[in-house]
Amino acid sequence: MKVLLIKDVKNLGKAGEVKEVKDGYGQNFLIAKGFAKAATNEVLKKYESDKKKEMENLRFELANLEKLKEELGKITLEISKPVGANGNLFGGVTKDEITHALKEQTHIEIDKKTLECDTLKSLGLHEISIKLGHAIHAKLNINIKAQ
Repeated sequence: MKVLLIKDVKNLGKAGEVKEVKDGYGQNFLIAKGFAKAATNEVLKKYESDKKKEMENLRFELANLEKLKEELGKITLEISKPVGANGNLFGGVTKDEITHALKEQTHIEIDKKTLECDTLKSLGLHEISIKLGHAIHAKLNINIKAQ
């Protein structure tokens, strides 16, 4: 019997492969446990269309991330913080403050976990990196001013 593997099966193959297996193994183990489906024409056509749709969605997502990367590269965030008598910041600028400032100034929402920086503790211009996903990294300029 021919089966289409839905999940990777050790010593048999990877997901998406069509394999010839014994009837009992295919029916009683692979199909019953959800590792495979019987390789009928309908199942194979549906699998191929799902793969094409998935690839199309991935291309769309990558295009959106590249567009976001370009937008973030053009932005310079302005953040004002209180400064002590010696000219140093009180505390610093945290990832949370950066994401809130980005949302307020540009209406772009990102997760603070994607920022690759520590707390910024000095005045002036800083460049930080943002992990957008799918190995795409954007640069964001932040200008910290005295309040």
